[in-house]
Amino acid sequence: MTVPPYEPPPVDPTQPGATTPPGYGPPPAYGPPPGYGPPPGYGAAPGYGTAPYGGQGQGPRPEDTIWSVLAHLSIFVFALLGPLVIYLVFKDSSPMTRHHAAEALNFHLTLLIASIVAGILVIVLIGFVLLMGLFVYGIVMAIIAAVAAGNRQPYRYPLTIRFVS
Repeated sequence: MTVPPYEPPPVDPTQPGATTPPGYGPPPAYGPPPGYGPPPGYGAAPGYGTAPYGGQGQGPRPEDTIWSVLAHLSIFVFALLGPLVIYLVFKDSSPMTRHHAAEALNFHLTLLIASIVAGILVIVLIGFVLLMGLFVYGIVMAIIAAVAAGNRQPYRYPLTIRFVS
């Protein structure tokens, strides 16, 4: 005995839902519609490379990226000493490392001042909450800054006093 091949039942056009509901047709073509795109005159200015550091078309060296990331992540080990040493060693040789070390140093100094104020406010009991908030804020912002440094992008910490520029 042979089984006939499966055939879908015929569609009765008088039944509700017999037509294809909207949104269930073939997928739309990808990309912007024709005629769309960036307006003329936008983009990088002539003579400027896409690298945010260094000269024209000259990007940072791989070790600059490593030192920049370490300046931000030093909050976990060396706190204030890490970015200070990196800043003093690389301030004249690498614009990228200098920028990130200065930002990390400013951030660590700001956290130190805020921690001292929160430590004083422990007397009023709100200091405990502020210290926990500063701890979480410091970790999160250091990780975000380290990712930006790893991508070779400039980063500025928000809510930071600029001691070193």
